[in-house]
Amino acid sequence: MLTLTGLTLLAACSGRRNDGTRTVGGTGDQQEDGVETIEYGSDPSQFGELTRPAGTSRGVVVVIHGGFWRSQYDLSLGRPLAASLVEEGWTAYNVEYRRVGGGGGWPQTFDDIAAAIDALADVDGLDLTTVVTLGHSAGGHLAVWAAGRPQLTGTDWADPAVPVTAAISQAGVVDLAEAIAADLGGGAVQALMGGEVDDRYSMADPTAQIPLAVPVRCIHGTADDIVPLSQSTGYVKTARAAGADAELLEVDGYHFVVIDPTSTAWATTLDVLATLTDKR
Repeated sequence: MLTLTGLTLLAACSGRRNDGTRTVGGTGDQQEDGVETIEYGSDPSQFGELTRPAGTSRGVVVVIHGGFWRSQYDLSLGRPLAASLVEEGWTAYNVEYRRVGGGGGWPQTFDDIAAAIDALADVDGLDLTTVVTLGHSAGGHLAVWAAGRPQLTGTDWADPAVPVTAAISQAGVVDLAEAIAADLGGGAVQALMGGEVDDRYSMADPTAQIPLAVPVRCIHGTADDIVPLSQSTGYVKTARAAGADAELLEVDGYHFVVIDPTSTAWATTLDVLATLTDKR
């Protein structure tokens, strides 16, 4: 089993470039390694790394890293997944966002995820017919939340410029109420939201957005002792009861097996992606 440290070291092998090629407004400049860095704001954490496949793209996958929404974890965790996705013919968009301890929390983290995805509308040459959000742990929460933005009527998030067509949660924190009750991450949800539980939580909780109009797939390790399997089983049960298209895929392993690109769990994720699009 890969630990978080091991995965971080693996991801760090392709460290973030800061050579002045980042541009505002989603136009993006291509670096020597083929990565286009898209700025969607002025904060150092408001950018994403876009990588296109050599041939015709099967669609765009928005990779959202986890780390209980805390600033000590960054998009380097998503780089190995992005590389694998590109090899499989997908356009990968590995997103950074403001996190707790670095200007994030409510509502900034949510603003950033929405803005990062919407910035794709201004990128030349992208087919946005298929846009799948793929997130691990806290990123799974944000991936499913982004897919449910149209449910958030009366907010600035409810009219996405780039609609999400499906979401994949990898060991995601998709039920905030349950996460608070279990004290996941030592109060990570409370740190994200700030203050007491109130009406804001219904706008942040993917379970409160059910039923979504797009498919949701939850992939979860059966031995996960960081985000329990019940997060995914409960979400899928509630979603299906409400008539939503939601499925659970249990895989062998712990919390980080789903973001190990050499694992059978990741192979399962690639298979799921293929079923969520007509572009084979």
